[in-house]
Amino acid sequence: MRWRASRSSFSRVTVVSQFFPPDYAATGQLLDDLTSRLAARGLQMQVLTGQPAYAYSQDSAPAISFEPNRCIRRTSVTRLWPQQIRGRAVNGVLFCLRISLRLLRYARRGDLLLYTSEPPYLPLVGWLLYKLTRTPYLVLVYDLYPDVLAELGVLPSDHWLMRLWRRLNRCVYADAQEVIVLSEPMAERLRRHCPAVADRLHVIPSWADPAEIQPLAKSSNWFVSRHGLEHSFTVLYSGNQGRCHDLVTLLGAALLLKDESSFQFLFIGKGPQHQRVRQLVYDWGLSNCRFLPYQDLDVLPYSLTSADLAVVSLGIDAEGLVAPSKLYGHLAAGTPIAAITPPGSDLQRLVQNHGCGRWFANGDSAQLADWIRQLRVQPELAAACGAAARELLLSSASPQIVTERYWSLLQRHLPADKQLNTLAP
Repeated sequence: MRWRASRSSFSRVTVVSQFFPPDYAATGQLLDDLTSRLAARGLQMQVLTGQPAYAYSQDSAPAISFEPNRCIRRTSVTRLWPQQIRGRAVNGVLFCLRISLRLLRYARRGDLLLYTSEPPYLPLVGWLLYKLTRTPYLVLVYDLYPDVLAELGVLPSDHWLMRLWRRLNRCVYADAQEVIVLSEPMAERLRRHCPAVADRLHVIPSWADPAEIQPLAKSSNWFVSRHGLEHSFTVLYSGNQGRCHDLVTLLGAALLLKDESSFQFLFIGKGPQHQRVRQLVYDWGLSNCRFLPYQDLDVLPYSLTSADLAVVSLGIDAEGLVAPSKLYGHLAAGTPIAAITPPGSDLQRLVQNHGCGRWFANGDSAQLADWIRQLRVQPELAAACGAAARELLLSSASPQIVTERYWSLLQRHLPADKQLNTLAP
């Protein structure tokens, strides 16, 4: 069967992802922004997603929503053990099964399909559809599975399932029109795994909107006053407390500073490590650590700017497997960055080359504590790092820059005679 691009009178891109607002997953939030911006340029967009699984207080959303040049379709989801790997695996499989018939329908219509790696085996569904219908597709890779499972110790690297998954991934990447990853280390891993994709592999980072999130003085920030942060130097970890993140090094710094009342460590969010972190705080008697739940999107401009220092971390074996999207909100907020990663990481390169913070090796709590002390007594150093952070976002990861790159990739694969209703950038 050939791709039936002639079945419709205009081109449309269908984006497939399990998570989308009102879910708080960062991947879904970014897709919402991206598809809105592409639709504003006149490109017909459709989002195929699930009902909320990780929302704040909302467990359902309209099954179908229409907006100018954008349609959002949601299928039902299961919520079995959502904080556990096995639960996410089962829920992801069921999501893929539910959308398969819909995808076949959109392929026959002539949609260009963009698959995300949420769930991580969704691109395999896209590849099978390609084999049946010859429908061109792109893949957006957030995390490199199955290697993440090996890093987390879920399955050994040489397990038969891991070997099969890698073999199928090579097929997925080899037949994709384009493959998008979030960082250069991820691209390097993918090139080694599948050399055939090298000429169609693109690094497009996550982003944040500098118009929505702007530097804000703590004295003018209602979030600061509401949570009593006016008189403390606040070290913030905001976002998913996942298995690939190094939170122990951060807690080690809190332990070293626990007798210095001017410092406070604020953890906003949740995740698989949340209970472990809370237990360590209790066991170590850390009265300088506080916890808040995930914040609504309209609160983020205030919660992020409540920080005097923002922490972004990766575990020892996670480099090149994941790329923390939380970095970009902190850049927009103009906050100094403490990057805790293995040596040679992309985050180390960013903070060192652009002067927006400082890098610390995993386990180096003492150096981190010393730098926190230094920033408190040298506000001019903190201000310089924050200004460099904001400039880094504006120059490399603004919504306009990222949208233009996606626009260019998509336009390559849409039928030329059906692009008349898209607008020039």
